[in-house]
Amino acid sequence: MLASPIINQRLLEHLNTGVVLLDADLMVTYMNPAAEALLEMSDKRGMGVHFSELADESPEAKAALESAIINGTSFTKREASIMLHNQHQVTLDYSVSPVSHPETRLPTLLVEMSGRDRLMRISREEQLIAKQETTRNLVRGLAHEIKNPLGGIRGAAQLLERELPSVDLKEYTEIIIEEADRLRDLVDRLLGPRQIPKTEEVNIHEILERVCQLVSVESEHSIKIERDYDPSIPELVADKGQIVQAMLNICRNAMQAMLEAEPPIPVPTLKLRTRTVRQFTIGHLRHRLVAQIDIRDNGPGIPAKLQENLFYPMVTGRPEGTGLGLSISQSIINQVNGIIEVDSQPGNTLFSIYLPLESV
Repeated sequence: MLASPIINQRLLEHLNTGVVLLDADLMVTYMNPAAEALLEMSDKRGMGVHFSELADESPEAKAALESAIINGTSFTKREASIMLHNQHQVTLDYSVSPVSHPETRLPTLLVEMSGRDRLMRISREEQLIAKQETTRNLVRGLAHEIKNPLGGIRGAAQLLERELPSVDLKEYTEIIIEEADRLRDLVDRLLGPRQIPKTEEVNIHEILERVCQLVSVESEHSIKIERDYDPSIPELVADKGQIVQAMLNICRNAMQAMLEAEPPIPVPTLKLRTRTVRQFTIGHLRHRLVAQIDIRDNGPGIPAKLQENLFYPMVTGRPEGTGLGLSISQSIINQVNGIIEVDSQPGNTLFSIYLPLESV
């Protein structure tokens, strides 16, 4: 028994795959809800519109669609970069199949689409979290191997200092002790926060206002700070001091980049924005509600070659920088199952921090 047209339409409406039908002129004749979501266009507005106006890829892609209509050929594209009608850039996998219209018998194209942006972001986050964990384990092992001989060197220098016949010679043992202590402190900073987190309910906006106050004082009020807060965000269960440190490291880096930029930036601006996101995946875990904190600056941007490894220890674009601040921030946010992402171009650097609100 053949399925009725009503049942066929209901099946299409419940698919997670976007389905679009195009006529011989590549005009849209049907869109299912999944396609509406992917193309960010309702079926009513999209009906009768040329497909390239909804999803523009390239002249070659348009020619491939026309060839599929004329020659009856099918093709598939993976991770295609598509410009939507609203100028949003998305990444899609799509397959094109020529079919015959059941009533008019005219050539029709069936376009099946699935979004790749979310899957690609999840994959990147899983890789980032895995690399961060590997790096932390490596640093822990390295720190152990460094601190043991450092303790021996420091102790030997102290014993030697007692046996020296001249007070003038103690200058050299003091240098050994001071440098051993400096290396120990550096290793401790590489390890990040070592104390057990003191979790409590904290207001994310109270934390951000504290960070704003510190950045404003450090910059001698030369930074313009803009706020766009969502007051409905519930309180977060975390260590307040550590979250302040994580946010401060990011904002301080932005402040330094803007103030040291050449040529100087006319109005160095730091923008803080908070929102909630529902059903958001971080790594392989899906969270019902997540707080998103965006920290944006109009500084010179982060060089592309640094962005991929930005959260590793000792990676920095500043000659006098230690490269530990962002690594520590990522480690702190990871401890509460969150993650920090970065996107940077000259004049627009965005750090997005995602913090699960599990107690909600």
